[in-house]
Amino acid sequence: MRPFAILAALVAAFVTLPAIAQTTAAAAPVAPPAITDKSNIWVLDLSTGGRVEILLRPDVAPKMVERVKTLTRQHFYDGLVFHRVIDGFMAQGGDPRGDGTGGSQLPDLPAEFNSLPHVRGAVAAARSEKEDSANSQFYIVFQPRFQLDRKYTVFGRVLTGMPYVDAIERGEPPANPSRVLHAYIASDNPPAYAPPPPAITAPATLPTLPGTTPKKAKPPVRASTRPR
Repeated sequence: MRPFAILAALVAAFVTLPAIAQTTAAAAPVAPPAITDKSNIWVLDLSTGGRVEILLRPDVAPKMVERVKTLTRQHFYDGLVFHRVIDGFMAQGGDPRGDGTGGSQLPDLPAEFNSLPHVRGAVAAARSEKEDSANSQFYIVFQPRFQLDRKYTVFGRVLTGMPYVDAIERGEPPANPSRVLHAYIASDNPPAYAPPPPAITAPATLPTLPGTTPKKAKPPVRASTRPR
C-alpha cells in the first residue's frame, strides 16, 4: 500500500472510532434508580390511614415519570378519589372528574410499554383504547395481571404502604371512595402523614335548654313545580 493510502486509512480510523463510541454509549441501557433515590420516590398519603411510597422508573418510562412529578408539584393529585377499584385486580385514580373520563390540561403522552411486569404493587398509566392516550390517571395492581404486560406503561412499584392500598374502597364507582389526601416527591421533604379530620355530623335533635319549651317543627313545604 502506498504511504498516502496508509495515512488516509489511519485518519479515517481516528474519525470513525469516536462515532462508534458515541453510538455504543447512546445504546447503553439506563440504570434503574436506587430505592434510596428520593428524587424518584412518589409519596401518596391516602385516606385509608397511611402513606404509600412508590419507586418511579424513569429508566423505562421517562415521559410518564416526568408527568407524575410535574402534576404532583402542582398539587394536581391532592384530594382526587380512586374512582374504579376492582377486588383482586387494581385501584385506579388520578382523574379530576372522578369518573374515568378526565385528565390534566397537559397533552397526552406516547406509549412507553416496557418489560416491567404487572405484579402486585406495580403502578401503571391508565389509558383509553388508543395506546398514546396516557395523561394523569394511574392504577395500582392488587394481584398479578401478566396479560397486561407490554400493553400499558408500567412506571413504578410500591415500596412501602401496600396495606393502605389494599384498604382502598372497592366499587365502580365506590359508594364511599377513598382518596389521595396529598401527593409528594420525597426529595421535596414532605411533612409527616396527617390523617384526615373526622367527619362532622349534626346531631339528630337539638338539646333543649333548661326552662324552655321546644317549638314544634313546621312541616316541609313542597316547592311549586310550575314555571315562574
